[in-house]
Amino acid sequence: MDELISLSNATLDQLNVERPLYDRAALKPGIVHIGVGNFHRAHQAWYLHRLMQAGKALDWAIIGAGVRPYDAAMRDKLLAQDCLTTLIELDPENVSAEVVGSMIDYLPIEDGNASLIRQMADPAIRIVAMTVTESGYYVDPVTKGFNAAHPDLVHDAAHPDAPRTAFGAMVAALRLRRDAGLGPFTGLSCDNLQGNGNILRQTVVSLAAMSDPNLASWIDTNATFPNSMVDCIAPATGPKELALAADFGIKDAAVVTHEAYRQWVIEDNFCAGRPDWDEVGATFSDDVHAFETMKIRILNAGHQVIANVGEILGMETIAECMAHPGILAFFDKVQRTEIAVTVDPVPGRTPAQYVDLIVKRFSNPRIIDTTRRVAFDGSARHTGFVLPIVRDQLAAGRSVDGLALVEALWARMCAGTREDGTDIEANDPIWAELTLVAHAAKERPRAWLEQSKIYGDLASSETFSDTFHKWLSMIWVQGCEAALSEYAEVAREEASA
Repeated sequence: MDELISLSNATLDQLNVERPLYDRAALKPGIVHIGVGNFHRAHQAWYLHRLMQAGKALDWAIIGAGVRPYDAAMRDKLLAQDCLTTLIELDPENVSAEVVGSMIDYLPIEDGNASLIRQMADPAIRIVAMTVTESGYYVDPVTKGFNAAHPDLVHDAAHPDAPRTAFGAMVAALRLRRDAGLGPFTGLSCDNLQGNGNILRQTVVSLAAMSDPNLASWIDTNATFPNSMVDCIAPATGPKELALAADFGIKDAAVVTHEAYRQWVIEDNFCAGRPDWDEVGATFSDDVHAFETMKIRILNAGHQVIANVGEILGMETIAECMAHPGILAFFDKVQRTEIAVTVDPVPGRTPAQYVDLIVKRFSNPRIIDTTRRVAFDGSARHTGFVLPIVRDQLAAGRSVDGLALVEALWARMCAGTREDGTDIEANDPIWAELTLVAHAAKERPRAWLEQSKIYGDLASSETFSDTFHKWLSMIWVQGCEAALSEYAEVAREEASA
């Protein structure tokens, strides 16, 4: 085997894949992105790279950033290869690769976030974007209000010049910009949250108000926080992904694999300008809500429909789950009878067509998207993705039979063991608490729904509570596959009634 080419600016012309055509040394920063994971590099960084390939947006380069100690490992990997990333597209019919170069630096990870604050205060930075996970915005999962009592936020309010959080750093940078007579930057959330821009505004403005109400008012009046919907499956990187890069002759410590599908719908509300992302496939729309509702409910909630049962049955990937006849039938029926009915069509696509698309995407065997990754942080994902659908179905007097089974499967997974007796490793920020309740729910299923910070008042719904009780009891006595089979039979009876 030929010797691998280590990815760097100096070796770009030696690669046999598509690579940056622009002069990376001439790029100028315009965006700070906080949370440089695989998704960001396969999605937002790619859109910007495509513009740069056309000779545009050369003053909008990305500077990466992070606020958690674990971000340092990614920083080291990317800086060692000049912030380049190999993207490998895994289409069912073909595998292709390209190297993207829209990121030009990665800030130090440090206590107090001084470098990050200083960079965001630079007038050249016109957008601060982020992918910090759905649970990272300090929002109460039930009320959706700002969680001012969180220790991180209490710390940042008391130490506004040396904050602990990304949002505290944004507030500190916006204070410097205001005091220097500069305008604000746009805050752009790229996380899977309904109204993510509104939530980001709430977090930043509310945190600022805890230490400087006048600054909070200035931010609220002058800064913009557009809502956006993002979509592209980009699995975690492991040995298999590193080997795929090697198949293309490239040594890349931070390679990213992704599906052959991307979507980005953005509210056109940028106070300091923006790249023309629409020229390379993004959509600017005044109705981001409709697009994000379709995606969050059918794709993101759909992930939770199958990941928990897949974990219980020992299936490693989402594609394996979709290849299981019982899980596929469960997924399809829940989607078409209880989820898609809560979603409106968007230009060019009906909910039923989107379900068809998601079945195809989830079934792609080349995408090694693990059930563990998808099931991670269920306390945020079920609260954000699944339970709003339950509430809508109950309000409309429609069935929640399948959705109650989804929640029962999550409760069973959180007990921490698979049906074959192997352990499920901790996979949620409150895993110990969830496991304790899951074991109590084995004998008294209602205990699971009494977690009010997750379920609110749903335990008081007899329709939902009784159905959940039925499914969880069956799962513990007869197993998951029996419950899936029973649900399919009930669904068939209802369809023929």
